[in-house]
Amino acid sequence: MVLAIGSGSLMLGHVNDGGFWLFKEYFNLSIKDTLRSWTVMETSIGITGLIGVMVLSLFVK
Repeated sequence: MVLAIGSGSLMLGHVNDGGFWLFKEYFNLSIKDTLRSWTVMETSIGITGLIGVMVLSLFVK
């Protein structure tokens, strides 16, 4: 349950995330471009984590 909650919390990142601003500064992107790429990246990580939890639940009972 904890893994599923943690994976789901990564979806749709916001500008109050410290990683968002580090990503923006390191890659010298505008806020609009950073929000676009950061949201896609965080959502894909969250979905991958949820799929991983579902697969893991098949083996752990």
